[in-house]
Amino acid sequence: MRTFWKIAVYLVLIIGLFVVLAPFVYMLLTSLTGVAYTLPRPDEILSGNLSFDNYLEAWSRNNFQQYFLNSIFVASTTTVFALFFSSMTAYAFARFEFPLKELLFRLFLFTMMVPGVLNIIPQFTVLKSLGLVDTYRGLLLLYVGIGIAGNTFFLRGFFERIPRELDESVIIDGGSKWTIYRRIYLPLSKPALGTLAIFTFSGAWDEFFIALTVMKTEAKRTLPIALQLFQGQHATDWGLVFAASIIAIIPIILIFIIFQKSFVQSSTGEGAIKG
Repeated sequence: MRTFWKIAVYLVLIIGLFVVLAPFVYMLLTSLTGVAYTLPRPDEILSGNLSFDNYLEAWSRNNFQQYFLNSIFVASTTTVFALFFSSMTAYAFARFEFPLKELLFRLFLFTMMVPGVLNIIPQFTVLKSLGLVDTYRGLLLLYVGIGIAGNTFFLRGFFERIPRELDESVIIDGGSKWTIYRRIYLPLSKPALGTLAIFTFSGAWDEFFIALTVMKTEAKRTLPIALQLFQGQHATDWGLVFAASIIAIIPIILIFIIFQKSFVQSSTGEGAIKG
């Protein structure tokens, strides 16, 4: 009986894997076909000659490579600054004592409940008054600021699990709060920081609405905007559209491969203190 249920579970998992991967495989194979003005049938894909011509054409058309590099810069910079400021803020809420600490933290959490669409007008007004519309500084300011509250909430819980005895040992040795943050909390929080890096990079990479609102110069726009324009101009050439879409998801796949070990549960310093 146990063998039957085990086989049934594996069968369900295999079916689920097929359901998830089949559209992506179809998209990949279609991008390797020639000109496809209609979605090809599976037998047409398998019987045709596969080539990378669509990828070369998509990369060279409509300044696609410029938009791709713009998104690499914006997403990478957002990830670095978001992790830096979020980790410092979480460290302050986790280990510092100051007036109205819990009230401020609850205000942080309250900002997460406000829909992002409602914020776009006041955000744009503030950026315009600061002269940051149509600049990467303005776009980065919004991307980093939007994620601070959620990232702080996530990291604070992780930091609070780190034994306070580690802080005391550093202070006894003459270390400062900055030393504790840099030498203790950041190294022990690599799993949490890696997980945040994946979601922060993916969020900045895929974001469309804010980038469309803030960035006015065509050469400064990011890849999601370019993809919408690309699909509008080549909506009937599915091989070209799918090739451009696959190019767009390559950085997400790479960033997940780099930080995939971060999903492994960390001991957060347990056992680091000898009795």
